[in-house]
Amino acid sequence: MRGKGEDENKDYPRPFPLPSRVGKCLRCFVELIFQGIAKAFELIVHFNPEVMGITWLSLKVSGIATFISLLIGISLGVAIALNNFYGKKIVISLINTGMGLPPVVVGLFVTIFIWRSGPFGSLGILYTPTAMIIAQAIIATPIVMGISLAAIQNLHPNLRLQILSLGASRLQMVLVLIKEAKLPLLAAVMAGFGGVISEVGASIMVGGNIKGYSRVLTTATVMETSKGNFDIAIALGIILLMLAFVINFLLTQIQQRQRLR
Repeated sequence: MRGKGEDENKDYPRPFPLPSRVGKCLRCFVELIFQGIAKAFELIVHFNPEVMGITWLSLKVSGIATFISLLIGISLGVAIALNNFYGKKIVISLINTGMGLPPVVVGLFVTIFIWRSGPFGSLGILYTPTAMIIAQAIIATPIVMGISLAAIQNLHPNLRLQILSLGASRLQMVLVLIKEAKLPLLAAVMAGFGGVISEVGASIMVGGNIKGYSRVLTTATVMETSKGNFDIAIALGIILLMLAFVINFLLTQIQQRQRLR
């Protein structure tokens, strides 16, 4: 039998010190971030064809979707704000609810409608950029509509009467009101674009993330992350952030320039 002293003197494996674990994980994290930044710089400087194609498709799809949402959202938002009708509060509540519409739900219903056996299956647009534009436009429209509605409602109530008393037609009155609310309406553009350029659920569901055809920055980032290619995923994420920043910076410059006039 072993003595008590022998057991006490035996060297047992010691657990890895917690501070060392944290330090090691932190170093790995920092290294991974720097690898991603370096990879992003490499992809941009060398104009990687695949990345440039993905970036251009992301900008095109989200840009067209935002433009469609502006046409529908501002028109309906202004119309609802300027007219009183039964159930208006319910409609506004639905619009405000739609501002937080989950992209995956939009993707689900768009997929059902354009599925081969669906109502619009004959169009053959499933897993195409067109389907992605439709889904993103549906996501952005309530955002633009809600902000536009609030912008018009926040104008002075007597402003409409003053414009009409000067002999302006109803259409001219609407155009003047839109001009007066241009600052929050530019915010609606930024919010709508930001909502669709960063969404991923609907784009994967209706676009299919097909290489060279319907793959955008968000879906490519998800794919590379699932494959464990974190450096490429971080690089794509950085490019996405840079793209969103540049667009919003330009819109902000326009907005602030209008404010100073």
